[in-house]
Amino acid sequence: MTQGHKQVGPNRYREDIGRHFEDFRVGDVYEHRPGRTLSETDNTWFTLLTMNTHPLHFDAEYAIRSEFGQMLVNSTLTLAVVVGMSVSDTSQKAIANLGWREIRLIAPVFTGDTLYAESEVLEARESNSRPNAGVVTVETRGLKADGTQVISMVRTFLVPKRGHAVDDAAEG
Repeated sequence: MTQGHKQVGPNRYREDIGRHFEDFRVGDVYEHRPGRTLSETDNTWFTLLTMNTHPLHFDAEYAIRSEFGQMLVNSTLTLAVVVGMSVSDTSQKAIANLGWREIRLIAPVFTGDTLYAESEVLEARESNSRPNAGVVTVETRGLKADGTQVISMVRTFLVPKRGHAVDDAAEG
């Protein structure tokens, strides 16, 4: 279970989000909600903030003349949003991200598109160097509201076992 509450005092409860190592099962798929509609402002600000100077992301007149006929959402914004949507379900309690691979851009994303994400557990094994943690690998997929897959990536992270997360011992 990814979200619950734990009692931290008399009549006082704290939201508890994320999974411990023991909660991951190979083959499980987590659907991440809520979705996120990407606006032109999101796209322009992210593109300029990251110093991406390709006009396809922020010059409407240029984009109209492209094969897409409209501005494309910056692919690294798509990546960031889809990964962000997966955090509460996969790596909220993680100690560290260990790597990314196989990032695939499958279909274009345009301003106004609403994205959803899902993650499938590919591997979960105990850490060789940390007895209180495990290594989890997931494939995360981003999908438009109509079900079109737009992006996928494989991510590996180190996650604590139950009783060893930073917030497991936190009080007050």
